[in-house]
Amino acid sequence: MCLGIPGRITQIRESDPFPIALVDYGGVRKDACLAYIPDAVIGEYVIVHVGFAIARVDEAEALRTLDVLRAMGDQVTQELGEPLR
Repeated sequence: MCLGIPGRITQIRESDPFPIALVDYGGVRKDACLAYIPDAVIGEYVIVHVGFAIARVDEAEALRTLDVLRAMGDQVTQELGEPLR
């Protein structure tokens, strides 16, 4: 299963050729490439799919989606490598 998971950008570092964001998915933090939204900023919520931030999403929608994903348990753990907190 491949999920687009919302998370909040906590850091951005310049990288060649695209910036890389550290994204917090409810306690799980992973890198995401910002090739598709290079003007994203710290604090924004984005949808990440296979390591790429592909869209912005508002905070309320991101938090609702994270609640649903927590309820899915094992599928999300397989995607992220660890459970959401």
